[in-house]
Amino acid sequence: MSANGQSERDAERAHQVVVVGGGNGGLSVAGRLRRAGVTDIAVVEPSQTHYYKPLFSHIAGGTARASEAVRPQADVMPDGVGWIPDAVNAVDPQNRRVHLASGDTLRYDQLILSPGIRNDWDAVPGLDEAMNSPHGASNYDFALARKASQLLRSMRSGTVVFVQAPGPASCAGAAQKPMYQACAYWRAMNVLHDIHVVLLVPSPTVFGIPEIDAELQRSIDEYDIDVRTGTVLHEVDPDERTIVFGSDGGERQQLRYDLLMVEPPQKAPEWIRASGLADDEGFVAVDPRTLRSTTHRDIWALGDAAGTANSKSGGALRKQTKVLAENLRAVVDGRDPASAYDGYGVCPFTVSRSTAVFAEFDDQLRLMPSLWRSSYRESRMNWIIDRQVFPQVYWHMILQGRA
Repeated sequence: MSANGQSERDAERAHQVVVVGGGNGGLSVAGRLRRAGVTDIAVVEPSQTHYYKPLFSHIAGGTARASEAVRPQADVMPDGVGWIPDAVNAVDPQNRRVHLASGDTLRYDQLILSPGIRNDWDAVPGLDEAMNSPHGASNYDFALARKASQLLRSMRSGTVVFVQAPGPASCAGAAQKPMYQACAYWRAMNVLHDIHVVLLVPSPTVFGIPEIDAELQRSIDEYDIDVRTGTVLHEVDPDERTIVFGSDGGERQQLRYDLLMVEPPQKAPEWIRASGLADDEGFVAVDPRTLRSTTHRDIWALGDAAGTANSKSGGALRKQTKVLAENLRAVVDGRDPASAYDGYGVCPFTVSRSTAVFAEFDDQLRLMPSLWRSSYRESRMNWIIDRQVFPQVYWHMILQGRA
């Protein structure tokens, strides 16, 4: 292994398995394959920094330090896996080539796509400008999450608007997490009664599963949050500090804000569609159970960029990486893929600064608890698992393909 983390075969630009994306899904599945005996694996990832994104909500909410969510990419690469610090421009599936931003190409025998999802700040007029103003922030971006922590702590009165984007989105419910934490803080500071907290959600209810809705509603009532269901953000005027929102095709309303916390609209990387690998929404078209491409038998996808029916979340990757690694290993050995992803997804809601609700569910929005049957109920233990246990499991086990 050379100093830059690439194998000798990298010089030939050919690998048995090429993984696009060095985030949670890409590294975890690469680690699983390496542990399963696949020796020639290269991960393509342009960023020099790796983020544990579930902590962004805690950073914004003031219950985690920013430094806890960041490590050098080189330090988290699975043992025995090569790293190519470059970006992907296109895939040529007919010739088994990956084209890189540097102008280089990679040949592959098997290709795994896990490039994640992109924040589309330009989808709403004025949104990007609002995020760069002194009155806008988000827990969907590392720098903006740090900014949010300062802004939320400094609020003593006024209107704070939290916006949850319509899907597809990565852990869409995470838009609510810093809201509950901030409300608990404002209550402790005895200023909550002077703050008008507004939540815009695109769905008919705050989540979509009755048991989870009931748990979240208790916190909404406790903090006196003004929830506007069935609404989306249409426009932002950062100079006047106003938003225009409403239902699609319905009456639009205007609201002035003192602080705007937004989950941005999101989309798949453009090169997926340009490479002829996309479904109707631009995500990689795969069998939702085997995670194999529906058009190319040597291409696989998982995570937010995969066109599966489940809710997009980091928690879904725990099962997806296991299924994909087992199926790809079977194909390499000349067998048919037999493992099936069950559609599991999870969204832990931090509903205070010390308690959380675990929403675990399948792609039919049926409860699917994996910890214990009542894990969907608010508890201190849920918060400890989400805030303290999961980050350690992530850094030390998941990224090495061990969990």
